[in-house]
Amino acid sequence: MLMRLTQVLQIPCTWLRLFLLVGLSVFFINVGIDHFVNPDFYLSIMPDYLPFHSEAVYWSGFFEILGGFAVLIPKLRTLARWGLISLLIAVFPANIYMAMNPNLFPEFSVLLLYVRLALQFVFIIWVFKATEMSHN
Repeated sequence: MLMRLTQVLQIPCTWLRLFLLVGLSVFFINVGIDHFVNPDFYLSIMPDYLPFHSEAVYWSGFFEILGGFAVLIPKLRTLARWGLISLLIAVFPANIYMAMNPNLFPEFSVLLLYVRLALQFVFIIWVFKATEMSHN
């Protein structure tokens, strides 16, 4: 089973590599869906200086879902890599906004708001490493 799945996904045959790629896909698909299920949260973290709040929330959710599926398609994996990394960079201002305005988000500890900033870099590395597997 593992051998067949890794052949279809065109990744080296290890459980860790399969977990990293499939986990990445599931993560982005779930977060993308959440943009449509809980848009109020994403709207609340949009900095005032950015335009088109609703559109940005729904478009980012759409591209997270699209990228989550695309990482599983070998011919789209490199495009998905750069698309998801670009998306993570594009949404970084929302995380900065949350960290700089903790009074607007009392349900989160200040520490958690700063951890979210660091996690963006972890996610970028995860995307890059998981999607480069087909090139090893």
